[in-house]
Amino acid sequence: MDHSSEPMLPLETLRAFDAAARTGSFSAAAEKLNLTHGAVSRQIAKLEDWLGLKVFDRGARGVSLTIEGNRLHLRTTEAFALIASNSDRWVEPRGTAVVRLASIPSVGGLWLMPRMAALESNPTKLRIVLDVDNRQADLADEGIDLSVRCGRGRIPGRVSVQLFEEHVFPVASPELANEIGRGDPARLLKFPLINDSDASTWRAWFAAQGMDYRPRPHDRRFEDYNLVLDAAAHGLGIALARPPLTQDQLKSGRIVAVDDRVALNPISYWLDRPAGRPRAAAADLARRIAAQAGLAPERIEAFIEAEN
Repeated sequence: MDHSSEPMLPLETLRAFDAAARTGSFSAAAEKLNLTHGAVSRQIAKLEDWLGLKVFDRGARGVSLTIEGNRLHLRTTEAFALIASNSDRWVEPRGTAVVRLASIPSVGGLWLMPRMAALESNPTKLRIVLDVDNRQADLADEGIDLSVRCGRGRIPGRVSVQLFEEHVFPVASPELANEIGRGDPARLLKFPLINDSDASTWRAWFAAQGMDYRPRPHDRRFEDYNLVLDAAAHGLGIALARPPLTQDQLKSGRIVAVDDRVALNPISYWLDRPAGRPRAAAADLARRIAAQAGLAPERIEAFIEAEN
């Protein structure tokens, strides 16, 4: 094995090792941590690769610690006890009804958060642990049950279903909207245009109006859509509303439509999960998310039943 040059291991890796060492079984560790057997197995493989040695002997009836593994377990037990002695540390909830859901900040804040209470309480209680990150993480390795993301298609190694598309239209602050007025689409080019991660959405909108658009020096770009909306609300330019992420902002009057013409965004919303069979709680949450998105029941059931 090649000893990894990484200086630190993720806490999830050590947690999987500790659970497997205590239970003598990857399956039992997976059940304790609410992960799949494969996720625990991959975490142990990552640990052994990092150490450059075996920590478990695999047998038909489970696993047992090697001499090196036993030494490591003594140290990790001490380390976890030290962490636990800090009363201010945050402890993530665990249990069969806990589901880890990953998303990017804008979708997490603008679409998931307004629906969180309904997702957790209807019809039975679930606890959602929301992982907010812009990375395309390895869901299985990081113990993520589900992911809601924006994208152009499926991601290899995941089971995916398209939740919904969106038709975008230009918005600005009420003050700037009065200055822009109504008229042909070309009038918008007199003002700064605000882009998110790239210019594809504005290009799609102008293309739908028979025009070409290329970013200009006075246009702006913000990686996160929350910042795009903040910039528009503060009069820094014209943004594109992305329903349903902008429903609350439009209802409050913080931003207003400056043109009624719409265009299909080339980016759509997807629900992903790791390959294999999802846990019951994860399948339950997938159905609830699908219902909020208006997805047909047969499509979400196919997503849940798919092996890869």
